[in-house]
Amino acid sequence: MLYKKSLLELSELLEKKEVTSVEIAESLIKRINDSDNNINSYITKCGDELISAARESDARRSSGKQLSEFDGIPVAVKDNINTRGIRTTCASKMLENFIPPFSATSFEKLQAKGILLCGKTNMDEFAMGSSTENSYFGPTLNPHDTERVPGGSSGGSAASVASFMAPVSLGSDTGGSIRQPAAFCGVVGIKPTYGRVSRYGLVAFASSLDQIGTFGRTVKDTSKTLEIISGYDRKDSTSINMEVDFKTENLNGDIKGTVIGVPEEYFQGISGEIKDKIEGKIRDLEGAGAVIKPISLKFTEYAIPIYYLIATAEASSNLARYDGVRYGYRSPSSTDLSSLYNKSRSEGFGKEVKRRIILGTYSLSSGYYDAYYLKALKGRTLIIEDFRKAFSEVDAIITPVTTTTAFKLGEMISDPLQMYMSDILTISANLAGIPALSVPAGKDSAGLPIGLQIMGNHFQEEKILNIAEYIERNCEDMSVSF
Repeated sequence: MLYKKSLLELSELLEKKEVTSVEIAESLIKRINDSDNNINSYITKCGDELISAARESDARRSSGKQLSEFDGIPVAVKDNINTRGIRTTCASKMLENFIPPFSATSFEKLQAKGILLCGKTNMDEFAMGSSTENSYFGPTLNPHDTERVPGGSSGGSAASVASFMAPVSLGSDTGGSIRQPAAFCGVVGIKPTYGRVSRYGLVAFASSLDQIGTFGRTVKDTSKTLEIISGYDRKDSTSINMEVDFKTENLNGDIKGTVIGVPEEYFQGISGEIKDKIEGKIRDLEGAGAVIKPISLKFTEYAIPIYYLIATAEASSNLARYDGVRYGYRSPSSTDLSSLYNKSRSEGFGKEVKRRIILGTYSLSSGYYDAYYLKALKGRTLIIEDFRKAFSEVDAIITPVTTTTAFKLGEMISDPLQMYMSDILTISANLAGIPALSVPAGKDSAGLPIGLQIMGNHFQEEKILNIAEYIERNCEDMSVSF
């Protein structure tokens, strides 16, 4: 079953000429056709285009002109990452028929290696949500239990990898949108340092927080995909001009002497099973030679209000471009310019997106800017200082990813505040711009995956990936059974 192979396994099979790219593509297409009706992880499936591209890849390999060892392997891409000539909807009615004229730099980097596209994955509309229930195209379901959510906003990307409908995928993380679904779906997901991966071509939600990252069923697959898409891009003014300084080949799981911080604030208000599982993994790390050090990140309790003021303010600004004039949905019932704006935005955006636009516009309005947005920026600085102090003492920080395992569909959708609070353990990494990942730590008594979060200092991706590699080698199988 080729669709069950990892990225690195498929690469090896192709290099040995034991399989062809067309055979891999056909296996994945059949898997998607057989399984995605139950999961809804894809918005756009690229079956015909994938077969055509796979034939071209096989022709390159036959003539010795392959673009890389990954030439001919398909991946999935979140539907807020532009792919030239292929529909990019952000899971919104506003962009239901939008076909971008250019590709995101991250996707171009994949294409430069000969990597193919098997489809665009479902998500919360404009990446606003934690459950992938806010999609115009319907919710994605969790492959481990289809009565539960896969997490969000990158739920489709996580679910496609977990259910063997893609070996790896790209997602985006603004406040935990890679790590939380990775935890809920039992896969690996990493948000890199802000500026490590170009944001050019990522449809903006909150520009100072958004980051493209990767999902895989193994740490090394996730790392290798991140390695490919990382690097400086002059088209992104926030891109850091430095070499890609981490190597997947260096991940050996040796964590002897690594100093790991454990913040007490992250272990309050979480389920007992998650707490026990994470603490068990911390003891395992200590037994393998890591040095465990209790630390405090005292401003964690303020992260939610800080994040939701900054994120909604930036969303209000970024989403002003969808006005029914330039591109995207235009209301057919408008009679003048004012009604064109009002009706296009009212009809084109979903409830959660409109809620965040309103919140952000309010916090930026005259008389409230200093009290809300400016105060949030000052609070963000305190969180950054919290991490700076911590990383002067430790190499990495370990915490849970979520307070609970995957919750049921509909359980939180009518209570936005409860949904926002579910991000409490992930958003600080975005506010500080540091790398963070989720790696499976086991399952709870209901068989639902539990994720362990590892955070590192800026540009310390290799360090946290190596800790994750150790944990993966000492963890039960997280595969779905269908």
